[in-house]
Amino acid sequence: MSYTPQSIEEKWTSHWQNSGLYRTPETPKNPYYVLEMFPYPSGQLHMGHVRNYALGDCVARFKRMQGFDVLHPMGFDAFGLPAENAAIKNGIDPEKWTEANIQSMIIQLQQLGLGYDWDRSIATCRSDYYKWNQWLFLKMAEKGLVYRKKGFVNWDPVDNTVLANEQVIDGKGWRSGAVVEKREIAQWYIKISDYAQELLDGLDTLSGWPERVKIMQRNWIGRSEGTEVDFALSHAPQDKLTVFTTRPDTLFGVTYVVLAPEHPLVQTVIAKGNADSLADYVQKTLAKSTAERGDANAKKTGMALGLSVIHPLTQAEIPIYVSDYVLMDYGTGAVMAVPAHDSRDYDFAQTFGLPQQQVISPDTGDYDTTSAYTGTGTLIHSGPFTGLSSDVAKSTISQTLVDTEQGKVVVQYRLRDWLISRQRYWGTPIPFLVDADDAYHPVPLEQLPVMLPKDVPFDGKGNPLCRAPEFMSVTINGKEYRRETDTMDTFFDSSWYFLRYTDAKNTELPFSKVASEWLPVQQYIGGIEHAVLHLLYARFFTKVLRDLGLHTHDEPFQNLLCQGMVLKDGSKMSKSVGNTVDPNHIISKYGADTARLFILFGAPVERDLEWSDTGVDGSFRFLNRVYRMLSHPEEFKLTASEAEWNKQLHKTIQRVTEDIERFSFNTAISRMMELVNWIYTHGTKPEGVAILLQLLAPFAPFLAEEGWSILGKKGSIHESPWPLFDLALTIDETVTIVVQINGKVRDKLEVARDSDQETIQKLALASEKTQKFVGELQIKKMFVVPNKLINIVVA
Repeated sequence: MSYTPQSIEEKWTSHWQNSGLYRTPETPKNPYYVLEMFPYPSGQLHMGHVRNYALGDCVARFKRMQGFDVLHPMGFDAFGLPAENAAIKNGIDPEKWTEANIQSMIIQLQQLGLGYDWDRSIATCRSDYYKWNQWLFLKMAEKGLVYRKKGFVNWDPVDNTVLANEQVIDGKGWRSGAVVEKREIAQWYIKISDYAQELLDGLDTLSGWPERVKIMQRNWIGRSEGTEVDFALSHAPQDKLTVFTTRPDTLFGVTYVVLAPEHPLVQTVIAKGNADSLADYVQKTLAKSTAERGDANAKKTGMALGLSVIHPLTQAEIPIYVSDYVLMDYGTGAVMAVPAHDSRDYDFAQTFGLPQQQVISPDTGDYDTTSAYTGTGTLIHSGPFTGLSSDVAKSTISQTLVDTEQGKVVVQYRLRDWLISRQRYWGTPIPFLVDADDAYHPVPLEQLPVMLPKDVPFDGKGNPLCRAPEFMSVTINGKEYRRETDTMDTFFDSSWYFLRYTDAKNTELPFSKVASEWLPVQQYIGGIEHAVLHLLYARFFTKVLRDLGLHTHDEPFQNLLCQGMVLKDGSKMSKSVGNTVDPNHIISKYGADTARLFILFGAPVERDLEWSDTGVDGSFRFLNRVYRMLSHPEEFKLTASEAEWNKQLHKTIQRVTEDIERFSFNTAISRMMELVNWIYTHGTKPEGVAILLQLLAPFAPFLAEEGWSILGKKGSIHESPWPLFDLALTIDETVTIVVQINGKVRDKLEVARDSDQETIQKLALASEKTQKFVGELQIKKMFVVPNKLINIVVA
């Protein structure tokens, strides 16, 4: 009997589906929720998917065998740009394109032996899901977390449509090739900033998250304490220009004020006319990425606005400039420029010939006028504040501004409110109506979902929803409205899907109170690229939905694992590079168990995995060796003592169990390989093969199930209890003691466990290798670490 994985895997895939093996209990008694980030339904799995899902499936199977009620669902993040682009390019209905891809991917996921509860599957593009997107949006609006304001978008002037950043290639529209413009249009925002401090504080409770992810979120939220300073406009003193600064101690060094191109005052100047050069500059600047504009080493550009402000404490008139290095997303979009003490301000001042005024004297006394001094010190040239230290001056000057009603002390966050409007078809319609007076009204809850219309034109010109009359016009209680045609950012869809899985068939609410029994997700698995946006939005949603009374938890994910990428020839797998590996090819040649085993064995989970055809062959050979133990049991009669066998078996159970619990899957597999090698040399007791199969079951579920059946065991191996080890049988009677001479390893000794210091010293000194290195030297001291090492210090 030879190992033929294809027939084995096909048989058990069908059996598992028909038996409902992975169906989740409705009410958990001992819950464990494991979840991998759900995929976009591109239609084709890649090896990165295989790694992600094999990791989660291994954990789910292990926990199920340990007696937990496991929730392990899968769905599809199905709205988004690729489907709409496919519709435009190929004339395909995005719904049909997406649904076909979903069905294709379900088949591929089942072929991998992934134990999902498909009864709880969701697809965010289906109305039974996006109805609840709309319901949650309206509940947020009731809570005051939703508003509209103007914001800049990428505008294709030929196709007359808004473009996503991904659709702008070298500053031109991906389809028309036209130079993309920036246009300001009214859009929908969610007030995530209301939760900024709680999102920041909550990171301290996430002990099961990688520290680098928490650092990235802390930086993204970006809490800073400082002062808002009001500068009166020279031409209209009743109007104020507010800046935010963390260095109020440098206020007397301000020589100009600089605005972001998006600042409302800049737009006001442009709107008044005779400002073509300014409008051109703004368009060119807005075409740059945030990274380009934030590059401290980039050449600063800008121009004078033609306006000025009055310094709040000196009453000096100060010019206003606009520049690319100021971002609207931080502070107020206006900066008080202090060239003597800020490097970016210094570079801009040098470029435009603007003056600088030193107001901080370094405590060292050294000051270089060829660069900005950005440290602290003692104030000079600062009126009544001269002589104060920077720390004292910060609070003193701030208090003076507060007392004179020209400023206030504030806590500022880098986190901006979430722009969720998308001027595209394939997304959740925003559930608002617009009356004849352009006033916005929420769609009544009982009229949800607002469905996407069928048979709309996909020619790349404008938003298809705007050209769907049956969608646009609606009458409620005899009053005519037009529908909002913006759809939601797809991050909205993925910010709460993990909650829907807990009650996926609920038609009355997004989910019921049962969600509180499953949450938090005990183990969440996904790529580091989602460290900020998705994970931050999911945390935000969890807190908002808690405040809406829908569940009782503060955080969505207790533990987070960010797996490494799968590489080939040293590079990330990519179709453009031509180094991809098709999982279907590996499965058809070697079987899914081999693909799973290699992907889990090839590298520690958090490191990148280099694809290796040799490694795949090695995994396949190992499974063949296991199968031979099933097909030729007569070859593996135990020749060692029963005590030796028990020790080998129980040590393996202990190590595999502990390795899985700490996500060291590669070493767990290595332990099983060592056991198989031992069995091939010394044989096994009959129950040994069954226990080996149980240990292997989370990694190679098909072969384990087949072997369980061959052994005549009842039920599924995946419902059998995880093997337990006897700790007493895992302890070796002897240990290896490392012998060091002046800290360098010179010998190793096998000694009885828990030998006393005197015995270890005598054995070490009697060693020929020790005598060779000690020679005639004098022994100064000997240090013994029980059961580990002895260090002999000689001189």
